[in-house]
Amino acid sequence: MKIFDSIPDKCPDTPLLDRVNSPSDLKQLKENQLGDFCDELREFLLYTVGQTGGHFGAGLGVVELTVALHYVFDSPKDKIVWDVGHQTYPHKIITGRKSLMSSMRQKNGLHPFPSREESIFDTFGVGHSSTSISAALGMTVGSNEKAIAVIGDGALTAGMAFEALSHSGNLNKDLLVILNDNNMSISKNIGGLSNYLARIWSSRWYTQIREGGKMALRLIPSARNFASKAEEHIKGMVAPGTLFEELGFNYVGPMDGHNVKEIIRTLRNLNDTSGPKLLHLITKKGKGFKPAEDDPIGFHAITKMENPNSSKKKNVGMKYSDVFGSWLTSKANVDTSLVAITPAMKEGSGMVEFADKFPSRFYDVAIAEQHAMTFAAGLACEGKKPVLAIYSTFLQRAYDQLIHDVAIQNLDLLIAIDRAGLVGEDGATHSGIFDLSFMRCIPNLIVMTPSSEAECWRLLETGYNFEGPAAVRYPKGFGLGTDLPNEFEEIEIGKAKEIKFSESNKISILNFGSMLSLSDEISKDLDANLIDMRFVKPLDTECIIKCANHSDLLVTLEDNVVAGGAGSAINEFIAEEDIKVKAINFGISDDFPSIGGISEQREDYQLDRDKIVRKIKEKLSK
Repeated sequence: MKIFDSIPDKCPDTPLLDRVNSPSDLKQLKENQLGDFCDELREFLLYTVGQTGGHFGAGLGVVELTVALHYVFDSPKDKIVWDVGHQTYPHKIITGRKSLMSSMRQKNGLHPFPSREESIFDTFGVGHSSTSISAALGMTVGSNEKAIAVIGDGALTAGMAFEALSHSGNLNKDLLVILNDNNMSISKNIGGLSNYLARIWSSRWYTQIREGGKMALRLIPSARNFASKAEEHIKGMVAPGTLFEELGFNYVGPMDGHNVKEIIRTLRNLNDTSGPKLLHLITKKGKGFKPAEDDPIGFHAITKMENPNSSKKKNVGMKYSDVFGSWLTSKANVDTSLVAITPAMKEGSGMVEFADKFPSRFYDVAIAEQHAMTFAAGLACEGKKPVLAIYSTFLQRAYDQLIHDVAIQNLDLLIAIDRAGLVGEDGATHSGIFDLSFMRCIPNLIVMTPSSEAECWRLLETGYNFEGPAAVRYPKGFGLGTDLPNEFEEIEIGKAKEIKFSESNKISILNFGSMLSLSDEISKDLDANLIDMRFVKPLDTECIIKCANHSDLLVTLEDNVVAGGAGSAINEFIAEEDIKVKAINFGISDDFPSIGGISEQREDYQLDRDKIVRKIKEKLSK
């Protein structure tokens, strides 16, 4: 296996890879060519991700597994279901999308995750983790064809994965689960023993003895139980598979996940056996790219390689995640009751400094959003002040717990919601465009939308000091460049900020969150009042009435779906109060965002200056 030290700056020569445009082409290669094929695939993957940016550490780690799967199984008849999508870039290359890899994450380009609309080889669309086993089981029950679920050790921490494992063992269907374990390493000799045992345990010989022994001893319960226990103990001495065996799986492994020949041999054996099986592979994230092997977290994803002569506009503000991290650490210095929680998003959420400085008050619960929410609720019951940092898209998975375990009990908890609104290249699966709609209907919960770094700091402080559940949602990326407060300043609950107001203006723009700079441009174009609402719940009803009494039109802007969002809250209030004023709502329409940058997605939703101004004028003219 080749080890690469840098990302190629030009497309590499890949004579073997050039011959493969489908799994059937791959099967034409000889087994002794597959090692070189994997090297070419890995180098091409490095080059293309360098051009587009994106997640590539996980993909580098499953090159050999991907090649082996498509070499042994008959995809798409045999359903290969990938958990999450970061590991599927090699799969996309093998299944006919090599020439399109440079369009990854670009407008009208390849999706960064599996997509059923994109290819028949993408058997299940996915963005969130821990879904593969459930989906693969449903497929094999629905079609009676083979199904293979590839799941990482991180994704296996979620309860949904274990629910699926338990159900699979009861149904006894022909399901293969491959555990891609990249959180540990194995030495050479242990790897050799593991590979040997994997071949033995997956072989027809072992299966025949195993099943034949069950038949022969079926009338002698004591002997049957003894044989079963002996097998369990022998395997338990050299493999951590007892749990999976108890769930009804035939456990095989652990084995080296970078030995393509051994994986192929084992998969062929498993392909000939029926019932639920689990193959445990040990892989290395970022395998074959030395910087990623040395720093798998830092190289989980990379940004697009920019031209050094590019005149691209530089960001002047802080990242909102860094604003949160700065506030969190500062607050913890003065309040020992603060406890911070994240479901496997420490780096992305800006919590590294806090975790290093306050390790006993930091909890990364892994990919377990539901548990994170209820764990925080339990801490609140005992007088702690939990702060749960979570991406908007993943908060959706903890919705039941937010209602039942937090809001109903009115527990004192701050939820810091990152990546709210449109997120760009990851598209629909990671967009945070629903949280305002599903949160504002929950009693006891206050919901805040900061428009800048300084407002984010103040609203985090406000939510933290509020005695009850509070949520602050902020976008991906950089703010406007406002300086952070020197003190822990609060904002009055439910109080909007008048940026510009005149009783003579016929239009009032009510901004929610990160659309403020756009709202300001529109306000100047139309000579309109501009209000930064700050709070979605509770609303500043006095401010709304004041604007309505002196305006012909209320305009709301938000980076959330219009249905049930902040604009809907304004509409409900003016209808309830029987206020006679026109209103128009701008936000995300009833469609999932396409792949592309945030600015391109806003254009798709007609959330640009010219279109909004034109629609406002049309509304007034009517």
